[in-house]
Amino acid sequence: MNGSVAIDNTSLLIASSLVLVSLYLSYSQKLGLEKETLVSVVRAIIQLVIVGYILEYIFGLESPLFTTLLLLFMTFSAAYNASKRGKGINKILVISFCSIATGTVLTLSVLVFSGTIAYEPYQIIPVAGMIISNSMIALGLCYRQMLSDFKIKREEVETKLSLGADILPSSVAIIRDAIKTGVIPTIDSARTLGIVSLPGMMTGLILAGISPIEAIKYQIMVTFMLLSTTSISSYVACYLSYRNFFNNRKQLISIK
Repeated sequence: MNGSVAIDNTSLLIASSLVLVSLYLSYSQKLGLEKETLVSVVRAIIQLVIVGYILEYIFGLESPLFTTLLLLFMTFSAAYNASKRGKGINKILVISFCSIATGTVLTLSVLVFSGTIAYEPYQIIPVAGMIISNSMIALGLCYRQMLSDFKIKREEVETKLSLGADILPSSVAIIRDAIKTGVIPTIDSARTLGIVSLPGMMTGLILAGISPIEAIKYQIMVTFMLLSTTSISSYVACYLSYRNFFNNRKQLISIK
């Protein structure tokens, strides 16, 4: 393989003209998205530039303590965003944090102790970012599904309770549906890798000059870790949160 592909400022500026296509379509079809598109593009550029300089500084520190603190901050931020999808569920922020942290710690532990990656900022932070973000998305799907099912299947749950069933047997079908909802997008993505799309990480490594075979190995690792973390996080979140749909008398409560 040849060296990495470098993008100079002129090339990047020319490539940015592709945004004009989106702006033209929005204007011609009267979608009214021109302002939002421009704002999102400007924000993306500013945020990425800032993150780029921050990461360059962090990678140079090589401090395990600072790396761990950053991972905790990333986990909390993801938990906060995921909890917005579960408004009305008691202690949803704590549940989200515990769920994402559990999936992240277990997955990263396997990767680090197996020697797949090292506990170095330049390796652990990008990998953890993928793990944490996918857990956040999975939890958002789980919460929406649980909130919807507990409303739609309220009579079914109350019937089971009235017949003497405890809250877990009465809710287990809803819990399983929510877990499946959180995990299925990752499974579908894994099923179509290399056929429908070339994943971003694999493409980035190839553009950086890495052999396609080596890039595939990394992508396989990423696929396995995402399946793991979304499954663990979804499982923990659903089994921690279902109790909050009931009061101390084991009665189903109304959640707006």
